[in-house]
Amino acid sequence: MIKFEDFQQYGQEQFASAVASAAEMGSNAQAIATAVGDYAKKSVEDGSAMVTELATVRSVEKAFEIQGDYARMAYENFVTEGQKIGGLYADLAKQACKPFEGFMAKMTSAA
Repeated sequence: MIKFEDFQQYGQEQFASAVASAAEMGSNAQAIATAVGDYAKKSVEDGSAMVTELATVRSVEKAFEIQGDYARMAYENFVTEGQKIGGLYADLAKQACKPFEGFMAKMTSAA
């Protein structure tokens, strides 16, 4: 049986751990927002450059070539940035669960 004092101590430790984790979660969320913003900006710039280049072509074949190159590049960038942002989200999820790891280990060992 868990004593009330032990449970209270676990609660205080858990609170301290959660407060420490919250600051790091904020920086992780900021990194995600920055990565998404950078990707969106680059994507718009690349699309604008493609349209500008497309406006200057004189043949249909060259237009298809430009569109194909842009589609390939956009897909590759999407996959690369998606993996990067997915990794940032995984880090954020790990950080969110971190305060509970020690608490659950102590609660199960005390029982």
